Amino acid sequence: MSIGRKVAVITGASQGIGAALVEAYLERGYSVVGTSRSIAPSSNPNLLTIAGDIGDPATGRRVVDEALARFGRIDTLVNNAGIFLAAPFADHTADQYAQVLSTNVNGFFFTTQAAIEAMEKQGSGHVVSITTTLVEHPTAKVPSVLASLSKGGIAAASRSLAIEYATRGIRVNTVSPGIIKTPLHPVETHEFLSALHPVGHMGEIEDIVGAILYLENAPFVTGETLHVDGGQYAGF
Repeated sequence: MSIGRKVAVITGASQGIGAALVEAYLERGYSVVGTSRSIAPSSNPNLLTIAGDIGDPATGRRVVDEALARFGRIDTLVNNAGIFLAAPFADHTADQYAQVLSTNVNGFFFTTQAAIEAMEKQGSGHVVSITTTLVEHPTAKVPSVLASLSKGGIAAASRSLAIEYATRGIRVNTVSPGIIKTPLHPVETHEFLSALHPVGHMGEIEDIVGAILYLENAPFVTGETLHVDGGQYAGF
């Protein structure tokens, strides 16, 4: 157990934004628990990695329990794991629907429930979840009903949680990205994806990391959706 270090739990931590968040929190002196299906074991005493499907209701509870056993506390949960499937609404299959709801909604619900239970006992904590600006500003160029259904639910639930736990020392916020350069987007799609933003380019992983770290250090901010989307929310 690392006495005196704050602890961050990060889902979807094996690549992209999640992996960058792991490094950012470690650099700031946190102990970190990272989870994803394919995350590699860690030899760093301040980094605990846990492989598992976050859509399984048992995984979130296991991640929180192992975090508490190893480090003794949880100060921050970043719900970063998510699936985005762009397809016409009528073309989505039942399996796709189940997959998106499992990862996006189950992953948020059961992990957040377990983490907030631990945070309430210690009298403090912060939950921040990744949503998408498509929830509030859809575009015909990117059919996104499943994203809006799942991530929109997370945004609404986060505001509700922020109010429910406002007097108990727990803050709950969301970050709403535009399209970010991650391994999910092949280089050949970048020109098209860049044009979906008023600023004319995609976001960088560092933009999202910076937004989450801002919220980490903003004790008077809760129930907020921070748009990091190159102007998409303002209109295009």
